[in-house]
Amino acid sequence: MKQLAARVSEIDTTIFATMSDLALRTGSVNLGQGFPDTDGPDEVREAAVAALRAGRNQYAPGTGVPELRRAVADHQRHWYGMELDPDSEVVVTTGATEAVAAALLALVDPGDEVIVLEPYYDSYPAGIALAGGVRRAVPLRQADFRLDAGALQAAVTPRTTAILLNTPHNPTGTVLDPAELAAVARIAVEHDLLVISDEVYEHLVFDGRSHVPIATLPGMAERTLTVSSAGKTFSFTGWKVGWAVGPAPLVQAVTKAKQFLTYTSGAPLQPAIAIALGLPEGYYADAASSLQARRDQLCAGLAKLGLEVRVPEGTYFATTDVRALGADDGMQFCLDLPARAGVVAIPHSVFADDPETGRSLVRWAFCKRPEVLDEALDRLHRAYG
Repeated sequence: MKQLAARVSEIDTTIFATMSDLALRTGSVNLGQGFPDTDGPDEVREAAVAALRAGRNQYAPGTGVPELRRAVADHQRHWYGMELDPDSEVVVTTGATEAVAAALLALVDPGDEVIVLEPYYDSYPAGIALAGGVRRAVPLRQADFRLDAGALQAAVTPRTTAILLNTPHNPTGTVLDPAELAAVARIAVEHDLLVISDEVYEHLVFDGRSHVPIATLPGMAERTLTVSSAGKTFSFTGWKVGWAVGPAPLVQAVTKAKQFLTYTSGAPLQPAIAIALGLPEGYYADAASSLQARRDQLCAGLAKLGLEVRVPEGTYFATTDVRALGADDGMQFCLDLPARAGVVAIPHSVFADDPETGRSLVRWAFCKRPEVLDEALDRLHRAYG
């Protein structure tokens, strides 16, 4: 009897589940999986409670409740000047992960090639495989994790259908700059490619930087599906409320796939996220500023261990090379770390086609309370100092 379809035969359990389970079993500080240890704004939680009590507990519309679709459209207009029809150019999804997966299922045929920037978030290769697509990885320059436009151009073949873009970029923390975005746009237009742009960390950028959606560049609005979610911006990762926006034909395609994945989800959470998206700009500035302070706290502490730290420009994550601690294998380092130091981190090698790529690199999450970061750093210093 057949046990496993070929398209999932090479898909392993996500590293985040593995390492978070290890953190629980060992009582380690979890700097691996990217979730905050505090909840988001009280008014948003209370809006969810009010929706529960008001009886909004049955199926929501498959595309999302109207007020959330309007709020997403208003958000895109306010922050980026994007004009969207909330009835035809916005679809609510079960987090950004479903939005990306549904986009790949809807827009990629078996044998089509999809370009990803390497290192890549681990759901991307799984989604491409489930769609029957072929992954073509374009490595970011490892010294500084910047885009090599020539390598991106060289990766395009007659079978290329789409570029799966991620900025701010997980796991490296790179925020693609205007020249890099322009290069992606030029190549997409030149080769008539779709772009699926994962922008979940759009508001979590540091040191005065700004996030620029690639859909706002010339020639890109008609070929870009922009994906984001509430989890990272508002610290409600467990709610799994995301969305995809773009031209009506692309959004309709995503909706066709999504309706047979979850159809809909989180009915009482959706109106609460509509409230969240309408929070004043000060909330967004404070969220980024607070996270930047914790970035600096973690990076300074890791540097005191003698680690080479790549200070991120955005996201929840910092990257180090652990060879300074006598380890040349990041995977083994992370597997040993809970027992040795009582801390969990994530090896970069799981984000690459070749496990030798980024072999000695490790990703650390700083989306935790300052006292939790201090405890993790104290444990690391006791173990390695």
